[in-house]
Amino acid sequence: MDITKNIKPSILLFSLGFLGIASIVPLIPQLLSLQSAELPMSVEMIQVISVAQSSILLLLMIWVGSIFSKKVSLSAPVIFALARSENVFNQLKPQILPAVVGGIAGGIFILLFLGTLSSYLPPEFISAGEKLVPPWYTKMLYGGITEELLMRWGLMSFFVWASYRITQKVGSEIRSYNYVIAIFLSALIFGLGHLPVAFALSSEVTAPLVAYIILGNATFGFIAGYLYWKRGLECAIAAHMIAHITMIIGASFA
Repeated sequence: MDITKNIKPSILLFSLGFLGIASIVPLIPQLLSLQSAELPMSVEMIQVISVAQSSILLLLMIWVGSIFSKKVSLSAPVIFALARSENVFNQLKPQILPAVVGGIAGGIFILLFLGTLSSYLPPEFISAGEKLVPPWYTKMLYGGITEELLMRWGLMSFFVWASYRITQKVGSEIRSYNYVIAIFLSALIFGLGHLPVAFALSSEVTAPLVAYIILGNATFGFIAGYLYWKRGLECAIAAHMIAHITMIIGASFA
C-alpha cells in the first residue's frame, strides 16, 4: 500500500482549510473590542492561540472524515483526483450546476429570512453586524472551505456511520435515512455554532435572534449536506461560496 496516496488528500484538505483559519486572524481584534472585560493576554497571543486551537480542530475533523467518509461512501472526488494526478474536470463537471443552484437558493433564503425577522432582531445586533462585516475572502475561505471540512467532511461523515451502526446490521446496505439524520444533526450543530458570535454582538438575547442564527444557518446546512451526499464535498464547498456571493450582491442592492 502506498501510504502517500492516503495522506496526500488529507494534506490538501488541511492546506485549504488552513487558508480559512488564517483569513479570520484580522477579525479577532474586532471581536475582542466588543468585550468590556480586560483581556487576560495580548491580542497577538490570543490570535496565536486561536489559530492553534482551530488548526487542531481542523486536523481532527479531517482525520475523522478520512476514516468515516470511506465507510459510508462519501467523498471529495475532485481532491482525490488531484491527489492522484487525474483529470480534475471530469469530477468537477457534475458538481457545477448543483452547486450554483444550491448556493443561490441558500443565499436568497437567508436574505429573505433576515428581511422577515430584521424588525424583530435587537437593534444592537443589527448595528454591530453592520460594523463587523468579514471581508469577502474570509467568507469564501473560512465559510466556504473550513466550515464545510468541519461540518460535512468531519461531523456529517461520522454521524452517517454512527446512525448506520446504531440502526442497521453491519454489512447491510446503508439506507438513505442515515444520511438524512446526519444532514440534520450536522446542520443543527452548524447553526448552533454561530450563536457565540451572535451573542458577542448583542447583549440582548431574544427568540427571533436565536431563530435567525440557528434556522438561517441550519437551512443552508441542509442544502450543503445534501450536496455532499449526492455530489461530493467540493459541491458543498462551492455552494457555500456561491451563497456568500449571493448574499453580498443582495446586501449591496438592499
